Amino acid sequence: MPADLAVIGLGHLGLPLAQAAVAAGIETVGYDSGPATDSSLTAAEIRRMSAAGFRITTNPAELGRVRTAVICAPTQLGADRALDLSAIGEAGDTLAARLRPHTTVILESAAHPGVTEDYLRPILEAGSGLRAGRDFHLAYSPSRLDPGNRTHGIANTPKVIGGLTPACTESAHAFYARITEKVVRARGLREAETVQLLETNYRHVNIALMNEMAVLCHDIGVDLWDVIRCAETKPYGFQAFRPGPGVGGHGIPLDPTYLPHTTRTPGHPLRMVGLAQEINTRMPQYVIQRSATLLNEHGKSARGARVLLLGVTYKPDLADQEGSPAAEIASRLIDLGALISYHDPYISGWRVRDRPVPRAESLYEAAANADLTILLQHHRTYDLQGLAVKAQLLLDTRGASPAGAAHRL
Repeated sequence: MPADLAVIGLGHLGLPLAQAAVAAGIETVGYDSGPATDSSLTAAEIRRMSAAGFRITTNPAELGRVRTAVICAPTQLGADRALDLSAIGEAGDTLAARLRPHTTVILESAAHPGVTEDYLRPILEAGSGLRAGRDFHLAYSPSRLDPGNRTHGIANTPKVIGGLTPACTESAHAFYARITEKVVRARGLREAETVQLLETNYRHVNIALMNEMAVLCHDIGVDLWDVIRCAETKPYGFQAFRPGPGVGGHGIPLDPTYLPHTTRTPGHPLRMVGLAQEINTRMPQYVIQRSATLLNEHGKSARGARVLLLGVTYKPDLADQEGSPAAEIASRLIDLGALISYHDPYISGWRVRDRPVPRAESLYEAAANADLTILLQHHRTYDLQGLAVKAQLLLDTRGASPAGAAHRL
């Protein structure tokens, strides 16, 4: 059965997009070579999508029967800080073999400026024999999904789009106008891609500033959380960000210096982005340093200490662990000889270094028995006032506990 839309890649980008399209009455098929992996949608939500006509397929022939195809393939940074585009390439190859004239192809995956035109376009043209901008439309739209955000979803978050040609832009605009209230036209593909770069790096740079402030304020005896509370009352020129044990999630910092193909951007690197990444990746070690100091101040050694980790996901009230600093913090504690356990209402089993970590079934009992309890993620189910009373030592890396109830980052 033909569909209006094919969403290629059913991870944290693809499934919510498909959900929004189905809600708007668009006949949608989801294609993925593996199982759906987005943990922000519940099984019940996916069943409701299926009841409304959504289909998941592993048959690439389905891709040749749609008017619009949106590529939501996952991209990750490699060890060399280059963005791995292989999943985009595979999606492009699969689509190209079935691509029909007049189809609109949109890339939503995280990408550097130039990826859509210089990397994806040749794959689509070579595999289909069609020409982008003449035989089919090609556009880019940066994802603005914020999993778990109950205020801003796809329908009420403005969508930026940029096409290879003005006609490509208008075709992409017509599609997104069906699922969101406002669509903003960028001048072209690279401008739209650079929106993604700016928004992602803005988040990382500002969190890095707060992480540096956290270390400074602790050293000079200032309550940073009170400073932020006061500063965010300023009605202009300030947006509140908060420190934490690390920067998790899917919003990876993009530096155009590290383009993974031959058409590298000339000029200077975004030095501030690189520095922000260095600062943010040091935060797990700082949490370990603070933990060891707290234990030492209370006459205990990290070696042999019982440490309970609360919340191992990257965002509150979600099961997604993408980029969470919890695994690195646990690994470093193990290196110090600590005996770790964890509690997370959304994670029934957790492994570090391919070994299972004991899960605390009784939260208050586990906190009372632990030498140190570390809050890594503040799920709504956690009563921090009650935990502070039960725990021997509580280190709050999220600033969520009442003032004076715990040691805060």
